[in-house]
Amino acid sequence: MPAMPDRYDELTRDFRWNVPQRYNIAQACCGQWAQDRTRFALYWEDESGATAAYSFWDIQQQANRLSNALAALGVRRGDRVALLLPQRPESAIAYMAVFQMGAVALPLSHLFGPDALEYRMEHAGASVAIVEPTTLANLWQIRGKLSGLRHVIGVGGAREAGVHAWEALLAKASSAFTLVDTAADDPALIIYTSGTTGAPKGAYEAHRLLIGNLSGFVHSHDLFPQPGDMFWSPADWAWAGGLFDALLPSWAFGIPILGYRGKFDAEKAYYLLEKYGVRNSFLFPTALKLMMKALPEPRRKYNLNLRSIMSAGESVGVTVIDWAREQLGVTINEMFGQTEINYVVGNCQAAWPVKPGSIGRPYPGHRVEVIDEQGNERPRGELGEIAVHRRCNGEADPVFFLEYWNNPQATADKFIGDWGLTGDQGKMDEDGYLWYQGRSDDVIKSAGYRIGPAEIESCLVRHPAVANAAVIGKPDATRGAVVKAFIVLQPGQKPSKALEEDIQKHVRGRLAPYEYPKEIEFIDALPMTTTGKVQRKELRKREEARG
Repeated sequence: MPAMPDRYDELTRDFRWNVPQRYNIAQACCGQWAQDRTRFALYWEDESGATAAYSFWDIQQQANRLSNALAALGVRRGDRVALLLPQRPESAIAYMAVFQMGAVALPLSHLFGPDALEYRMEHAGASVAIVEPTTLANLWQIRGKLSGLRHVIGVGGAREAGVHAWEALLAKASSAFTLVDTAADDPALIIYTSGTTGAPKGAYEAHRLLIGNLSGFVHSHDLFPQPGDMFWSPADWAWAGGLFDALLPSWAFGIPILGYRGKFDAEKAYYLLEKYGVRNSFLFPTALKLMMKALPEPRRKYNLNLRSIMSAGESVGVTVIDWAREQLGVTINEMFGQTEINYVVGNCQAAWPVKPGSIGRPYPGHRVEVIDEQGNERPRGELGEIAVHRRCNGEADPVFFLEYWNNPQATADKFIGDWGLTGDQGKMDEDGYLWYQGRSDDVIKSAGYRIGPAEIESCLVRHPAVANAAVIGKPDATRGAVVKAFIVLQPGQKPSKALEEDIQKHVRGRLAPYEYPKEIEFIDALPMTTTGKVQRKELRKREEARG
């Protein structure tokens, strides 16, 4: 095959954001498309088999009714409305309704327990909550502790004394609503970070954030949109990944998205991709690994029509990239970002060559470097913190969050000058590609070496007996720390000393001598966040508890 032309310099050199002064996410994602009653916005399926389809006009009509209903309940501009919903039509409708009335959405995962909900809802001062049957019970346990909560709205049969029925509220409300005039800098939502260091922090985000995400979205999906594109991701719409990397950017281009309410399952994922002719998907590395292990040759069973896959959250690894290219016919574009500064680095195999294992280059419109603790750029090839500058090509980068809600110290700590800190370690090579090395907390300091876990984990997964792996630094009196690997074996494999030594040999033959795991522990499952990221801190805690 001829070499891929590298258009990176051409695409980034003259890039300009052109952010308008007045901007509203609801108008950008729904209002502008709603006049065409035939333009589909959402296909939806439930794990029970129930299905539905909505045009942008349908979504807009329902959103208008909900905006009017919320206003009648006393919701005003700037008020926080909590959405405790999984992927379902009402979730998308609620976002549009809240955004277009100038209120602030507070997305909360349907997997959160009572304590997690109480902290976030009380901290944000939510005045209204929208729930479904699976989330109502947890909310009801803490209802009396939420000082600002005035109303609860139930969808899908969520009923309790004092809960407004969604259907009844909307039936009484007008389908005509005038969009509130918002500035691009006006707040649109608060998304709480996962709380990897201390209490979760509420990232206060502006409407312009969506514009800041679009450059990365377009390129990570190989110049999205193309004729026939159709999106799906299992990423929860309550997280930045599902909301700003899937739902909202798809709708910003008037492209339909599939919503699925149910647990992720590899076979179900293939079924959905085939049934709905999905062309574009955001799949976590964990999901891709499960799909690869469950059905190594999926096209023998399913007629797939994928055009692009973006993956983020953890390093994908060469093994999965090679498998996807061979078995799905797609080169995975890795992406890097975070809730506060999202979609800033990644690949675009349609416009520049992908280096397997690299998370890519800064997307057009973002200035990204690896810096030291003083904010100085590190030389190419040296480890440091990945940071994003507030300005690129002389313009303010719209991808930045406004601040942490009611937490000025945390906001100040997020920056060194104009550099926004990601808390992630990496290296940048001579071609401007970034190589992710793990959270700053995850970096292992052993005998004078700084070791990132991602490269070792990727190497471990290439061993035929290994299903998944996580690497931490185990405290050691002599070296400071030694590399320890926690390994989940493939079905049918049994732990043994011989296997342990074979895995160590496998890594030692491929990476630096100081990187191979001196210790291996076989476990049944790795601790994961609700967004599919390995919780290495839980493994470190386990190790510390053993003394």
